[in-house]
Amino acid sequence: MELLAIHGVGDVRVDSYQRPAAGPKDVVVKMKAVGICGSDLSYIKFGGMPAEPGGTTALGHEGAGEVLSVGSEVDGISVGDAVIINPMMTPSNIGSGGPEGCFTQELLVREARLGDSILPIPEGISYEVAALCEPLAVAMHGVNRAEVSPGDKVVVFGCGPIGLGMLLWLNDRGITDVIALDLSEERLERARAIGVQAAFDPTKVDLRAEIAKYHGEVPSYGRVGVGTDAFIDAAGGPNILTDVIMMAKWHSRMVVTAAYMKPIEFPVGRMLTSEMTITTAVGYPTEMPDVIAAMPRLKDKLAALISHRVPFAEVLEGFKLAARPDSAKVMVDFEGA
Repeated sequence: MELLAIHGVGDVRVDSYQRPAAGPKDVVVKMKAVGICGSDLSYIKFGGMPAEPGGTTALGHEGAGEVLSVGSEVDGISVGDAVIINPMMTPSNIGSGGPEGCFTQELLVREARLGDSILPIPEGISYEVAALCEPLAVAMHGVNRAEVSPGDKVVVFGCGPIGLGMLLWLNDRGITDVIALDLSEERLERARAIGVQAAFDPTKVDLRAEIAKYHGEVPSYGRVGVGTDAFIDAAGGPNILTDVIMMAKWHSRMVVTAAYMKPIEFPVGRMLTSEMTITTAVGYPTEMPDVIAAMPRLKDKLAALISHRVPFAEVLEGFKLAARPDSAKVMVDFEGA
């Protein structure tokens, strides 16, 4: 077998791999489809997160496959089941620092539990749509943290896979006054296809004026803010937080889901005149089951989030595709998927 792993800064390789023997509490999953995540690209850029100096980082945390073997102490899971892996619920934190990663032919899931680290794929859902569950759960958690409902006005910075997932969930909840921002015209087109009020490159317009055109303006302590109720940052641009604070209305909200690797400065004093709330969202503490429940009715829209498909034999080429600004979700398919 093989395993995709980071060996150092910018150094990712497909290594020969011998899967550890499964114990009585473990499950082995034959991988069928695994998505490439933006955090995978970040791990490579920064050299991974090895547990010890000179160690490697196994990659892949957006996976779906078929159960190959089941330990004697595992309940409710059978050989042949089509399943999604929830890496946040695995003791080895699959694909994000532990010894296991989904980019392998056979994945060991330690201490597997049905409905927790192992989730059934609904009937009629393909493995590649099922593999979207993890990023879609990240996107749903970000939307949940924004606490928006129909009638609210929302701006989403970034139309990569997570941002597009947020637009999809906002649309699914009947929130129509949504502005999508990105530097890539291809990604903006994907946002328009989902259904948004407006989608444009923020660097090519007067951003505040353009948002005000769609969301209006409201007085706020002697100044005027745009009418946006919630801003969601799925892009990570260093100027975004300041831009939002300077245009925010009274009691508006901002959710940061992007990963910032360096400290940034922002005008805290200006926040006094809006009493806006800034919070963060990471992972998906409770959202995966809700995503799976929505898959049967949204499967066609979910499949449209996949921009490229590559076989596992070409996984390194898939990472090059995922780094391009015109890509959405790049899916790695395994033989027999």
